[in-house]
Amino acid sequence: MKTKAVRMYGADDLRLEEFELPEIKDDEILVRIITDSICMSSYKLVKQGKKHKRAPQNIDTNPIIIGHEFAGVIEKVGKKWAGQFKAGQKFAQQPALNYKGSLASPGYSYEFFGGACTYCIIPNEVMELGCLLNYNGDSFFEASLAEPMSCVIGGYNANYHTNKQNYNHSMGVKKDGNIIILGGCGPMGLGAISYGLCIENKPKRIVVTDIDDAKLNRAKEMITPLEAAEKGVELIYVNTSTMEDPYKELIALTGGHGYDDVFVYIPVKQVAELGDKLLAFDGCMNFFAGPTNSDFKAEINLYNCHYTSTHIIGTTGGNTDDLIEALNLSERKAIEPAVMVTHIGGIDSVAETTLNLPEIPGGKKLIYTQIELPLTAIDDFESLGKTEPLFKKLSESCKAHKGLWNADAENILFNHFGISY
Repeated sequence: MKTKAVRMYGADDLRLEEFELPEIKDDEILVRIITDSICMSSYKLVKQGKKHKRAPQNIDTNPIIIGHEFAGVIEKVGKKWAGQFKAGQKFAQQPALNYKGSLASPGYSYEFFGGACTYCIIPNEVMELGCLLNYNGDSFFEASLAEPMSCVIGGYNANYHTNKQNYNHSMGVKKDGNIIILGGCGPMGLGAISYGLCIENKPKRIVVTDIDDAKLNRAKEMITPLEAAEKGVELIYVNTSTMEDPYKELIALTGGHGYDDVFVYIPVKQVAELGDKLLAFDGCMNFFAGPTNSDFKAEINLYNCHYTSTHIIGTTGGNTDDLIEALNLSERKAIEPAVMVTHIGGIDSVAETTLNLPEIPGGKKLIYTQIELPLTAIDDFESLGKTEPLFKKLSESCKAHKGLWNADAENILFNHFGISY
């Protein structure tokens, strides 16, 4: 079986290549990848190369396939798993394996297992851990986005609160509390807003900050305050760069109470320190953003930690339960992962996009690995549609879905390129 894949040979060294996959073993599964969304973690991997903790030291001679937010169709099942999986079955997968203490993960560590490819081989440990999951949704892209959504869900689940009667921690965000998402108009922040509106123990208020009016305006269009109000949550978007005193003005939005749950979605020292100051009594701050600098530091108020029971955690990734929840919510249309997506492209656009990810505006870059297509912004569909029939159809489809990528648009793309499954 030949595959076409984007492989990493070292720092800043990505190559789109075609090569033969070995025959699968009895405990392996061959899959066809349909979608793979590009994560900032892949950019960090490519910038670090062998220095990355998940990267093998022999990538110069045994390159790894990048990409870990992928979904597709099972092609062939080894004997060991024949009773559990079958050819033609759609799948999603949990990349955070942690198999026997190993840091090995698809998209970082495997020669034949990653998302930026046409076909790959899923190794035995993935099935043993229950990380290969059946998917019944009506689009592949939502299965790919279940991985970043699981990270968001993991962050919500990891927050905790205490009480003075005993030492039991109440897990999750505080019911009827105040949430603030600092730097929350990026793709992950939008996912966090969407999830916060559907959880059982809803907050009474979600405040979302950014310093970019364009991003704030897009966020307001994607997830409106009216939509949030209908779900019983006050949703407020604010531009902190226009505030004379962000701390005072943000605290005032809570009537002086402060924020029970603070999520820091950008790795900026001043933002982390502001988040710490905004904590209410027994407030929990989750440093969700992943810095590239291993010496990244910010000051925290230990006086408040002692006297007002504030606490700080950090989360990265989600577990399999979080991924299953993300898939179930997507299948039920309870969340809208499409708010993350601003661009689509084919496998030929992966390397350049990954290498330049911080410089490309917008949110998630969604890749359809079975086709070749330049990375294209959804906002550009209309203008491209004046001369290209495909983009005219895609533009009309997205306009009919609040400007979002959607299952109908995905099917238009499949029909145009002759992709069947």
